[in-house]
Amino acid sequence: MTSTDTQQDDALEVEPVEFVVERGVRFADCDPAGIVFFPNYFRMLNGVVEDWWASVGHPWTELVTQRRVGTPTVQLDTEFLHPSKFGETLQFHLTVEQLGNSSLIFRHVIVGDDRVRMRARQVLVATSLETHKSIPWPDDVRQAVTRFMEK
Repeated sequence: MTSTDTQQDDALEVEPVEFVVERGVRFADCDPAGIVFFPNYFRMLNGVVEDWWASVGHPWTELVTQRRVGTPTVQLDTEFLHPSKFGETLQFHLTVEQLGNSSLIFRHVIVGDDRVRMRARQVLVATSLETHKSIPWPDDVRQAVTRFMEK
């Protein structure tokens, strides 16, 4: 075994922390061909992100309405690999790739029947809902995201 092999093996041992949500593909998610209409994946991802915020102790209802912190998506790169059909159950896997001063990068993988259906990389930015300019993540929110990444 070479040192390169050892380094690669070490890198493989580090598993990102995942937040996983299951959801069925509904009739309203599909186009006339019976497969998920691609913009509906984005709506589904938005729901997963909303569930994730609640799981780390900072639901969007609190961030947006009480604290006036926005979390707009500023970049969303997607890859559609296999269609998803009406009636299937999908698993949505969210991991945090990076936490910056005001940015947060998610990796999404959507799986159905052990096949990756879609992958996405999403960049959010913390903003003031008063000025609509970027702001640093509040300390307690940063700590919650960091705790999630360390589980």
